[in-house]
Amino acid sequence: MLKKKSKYVVAVVGATGAVGREMVSILEERKFPVSELALLASERTEGERIEFNNKNWTVKKLGKDSFKDVDIALFSAGSERSLKFAPVAVAAGAVVIDNSSAFRMDPKVPLVIPEVNAHAIVKHGGIIANPNCSTIALLMVLKPIHDAVKVKRVVVTTFQSVSGTGKEAIDELASQTVALLNFKDIETKVFPYQIAFNCIPHIDRFLENGYTGEEMKMVHETSKIMEDGSIGLTATAVRVPVFRCHAESVNIETERKISANEARAVLSKMPGVMVYDDPSRSIYPLQLDVTGKDETYVGRVREDETIKNGLNLWIVTDNIRKGAALNAVQIAELLLP
Repeated sequence: MLKKKSKYVVAVVGATGAVGREMVSILEERKFPVSELALLASERTEGERIEFNNKNWTVKKLGKDSFKDVDIALFSAGSERSLKFAPVAVAAGAVVIDNSSAFRMDPKVPLVIPEVNAHAIVKHGGIIANPNCSTIALLMVLKPIHDAVKVKRVVVTTFQSVSGTGKEAIDELASQTVALLNFKDIETKVFPYQIAFNCIPHIDRFLENGYTGEEMKMVHETSKIMEDGSIGLTATAVRVPVFRCHAESVNIETERKISANEARAVLSKMPGVMVYDDPSRSIYPLQLDVTGKDETYVGRVREDETIKNGLNLWIVTDNIRKGAALNAVQIAELLLP
């Protein structure tokens, strides 16, 4: 935990990226007690100004001297910078909350979703990891079901927006869409194939087992966060031509029977989960509607009629907010005395 103060010095590393900007916005929205805000990024965006609490703060170049007097450092600048600068921040006295994959599977670093495993935070040695955005969405829904009837196996297919790759990917989807609608040639730089009007079953690099890094992140992170290696999980991660919000189609097999109505009731009691499910009126979560929302939305809850104890459901969450920036700020809130 942090020393008790009325306000804290907070650094945002990667402040000019999509997640970094959202972190700044959420710190203000949730009235986090900030006395000074250190906005850090590469030399490319050094000097930019970002508004926070009715004041413009100047972005400074990230360096080894950036963390003097910093209490909390929110990192969203990629694994390479996290590996290099997170230990520097800790040595300077800060607690690091890292959004990259750099420390997620380090046994000494807690991997935390506040609604799911807040207790794990006490084990931190200066660094706390933010899980993968798709893992966060899944476990917000999986945890209450697991607590109720114990989950045995999960099959998940993700439908991940281009914002998960960054601003360049957002720009590529936009430019390709404009070009195609005007019967012009497209440029492909960020993704291996055209993303406009297309789905690509390839996120992160392919591994020797045929899965991608993104898919295996969900497997390993689920086991660590749930503290239960007995849950079988297999994943297929797909990039889709959507600007923001990730969706997931999830099949769950449980040890004990749970009906669709019972599952809805269990999920409705989970903090941070919104049950949005009335197919008779075409009510189910959509990526367009969930953009900018803090909650993880779940719908299309129905029993799997091919197995004894099974459920199918559909999850949508804003990958920039709960999938990244909001979860990090919630972790920071847990640190407050």
